[in-house]
Amino acid sequence: MMNKNNLIDEKNNIQNQVMWNRLLSVVEEQGQTLVRTAFSPIVRECGDISAGVFDLEGRMMAQAVTGTPGHVNSMAESVKHFIDHFPLNTMNEGDIFITNDPWMGTGHLNDFVLTTPCFKDNKIVGLFSCTSHLTDIGGLGVGPDATDIHMEGLYIPMLKLADKGVMNKTLLKLVSQNTRQPVETEGDVYSLAACNDIGCTRLVEMMKEFEIDDLKKLSDFIYDKSLSAVENEIKKIPNGEYKNSMMIDGFEKDIKLEAKLTVSDNSITVDYTGTSDKSKFGINVPLSYTKAYTCFGLSCLVSAEVPNNAGSLKPFEIDAPLGSILNAPYPAAVCARHIIGQMLPDVVFGCLEKAIPEKVPAEGASCLWNITFRGKTDRGANNNSLFAVTAVVNGGTGARPNKDGLSATAYPSGVKGTPVEINEAVAPLLFLKKEYNPGSCGKGKYNGGLGQVIEIKSAIDEDMDLLASFDRIKFPARGRLNGSNGKPGQVSIKGKGKLNGKGTQLIKAGDILQIYTPGGAGLGDYSEREQSLLDKDLENEFL
Repeated sequence: MMNKNNLIDEKNNIQNQVMWNRLLSVVEEQGQTLVRTAFSPIVRECGDISAGVFDLEGRMMAQAVTGTPGHVNSMAESVKHFIDHFPLNTMNEGDIFITNDPWMGTGHLNDFVLTTPCFKDNKIVGLFSCTSHLTDIGGLGVGPDATDIHMEGLYIPMLKLADKGVMNKTLLKLVSQNTRQPVETEGDVYSLAACNDIGCTRLVEMMKEFEIDDLKKLSDFIYDKSLSAVENEIKKIPNGEYKNSMMIDGFEKDIKLEAKLTVSDNSITVDYTGTSDKSKFGINVPLSYTKAYTCFGLSCLVSAEVPNNAGSLKPFEIDAPLGSILNAPYPAAVCARHIIGQMLPDVVFGCLEKAIPEKVPAEGASCLWNITFRGKTDRGANNNSLFAVTAVVNGGTGARPNKDGLSATAYPSGVKGTPVEINEAVAPLLFLKKEYNPGSCGKGKYNGGLGQVIEIKSAIDEDMDLLASFDRIKFPARGRLNGSNGKPGQVSIKGKGKLNGKGTQLIKAGDILQIYTPGGAGLGDYSEREQSLLDKDLENEFL
């Protein structure tokens, strides 16, 4: 028979579990508020966001499922930076803090991080934080052309956006005057603020319902349970050192990504020693972003069932040599850091293939193929109105154990493709084609996912700039277990020749930009592919 103390402990555990589930609902509503109220299509349509709740130690308690790992896991570090800069005892109800510092936030200037203290009965009980991608923040635009951070746009240190509920109009004016899209940019800042506000409201409601005055016990419960769960999963992996390397296109030269993954009883470390030095151009990665996507890759294979929080991330230790392209210090240019950062799950998968081969997918397109344009519209006096737009498109994912890869799907970012109609509504663009590219997948017992073929031209008689940030043109996704490689990507002017995969290039009025996104690689020997799957390939014209 269970004694009284055990009954009390069991009751508390159940209540903590219920509150944990409630927190997940709170942060999901927080994230959905950001999506619903955002001005920029990349947020509103594609979900390029993060949202989460933190305790007073800066530990992430819960994150919204809606969002991208690069934002979430790096945002988890930024909250601690805010607390260091603005001590808790100086925070007031109605304060909002803001930064886009790449080394304090999510890795480049276009991602704004807002953190809001949450108060109950005039006492601070937690913090809400959120991130979204702003389409334009001045400078050279969202591309890799810059050679230092100050060429990439407005650089906001850690500042107060609001003081006791009063918005900093001077800061907002400064932001709006340093972008080609002032209305959308200012609107997105207010959207971020609203997102945190709804999180605070729902958290206080939950605390009142469960009659708690602080989050310490709940946070400890979440942290301990998550840490223990991940450590138990790590114990299932054989101890040892596992290495992998990957070549990618780079900008001025090819880039080597080198990783050594070490599994011990309770932890996994990833060391990127041997990785190429930082680039002259804006494809460098701050360490926070390197950690974010490396941890995500590890979580996918090691502890996919454990919710993401400070406890579940604790067993993963990530390091890269200072000055390497995966740990680029200030003032390195970092605008297109996603190109390399989103390759890192594939790098650690290659390490884990040697330890848990039955769980590891083949390589995929991995990094987003964002098509960013800049130019004039046909609106405004003297035709001086400017536009900047990013059309999010994706390649194929690698074949999965026991399943084909996904076509035209973003992994690991999770960012959805922008609907054609939205792109055409917000910018003078005309999409002539957007469809699967047959034959772009790598063959295997399980095939990779298909890439896309896209054709775009200016809808008006005006030239426009393409800010190219593409990879896997020279080095395609690699197959596993005798599966074939995916087809590489390609960028060209239809009928006139190829363009560079990176850098700003002119698209003349009337020219058709032709984009082929990369396909995912195959897994296993193609001769072992089931007849039903072969029939489906032929029926769908995939090959």
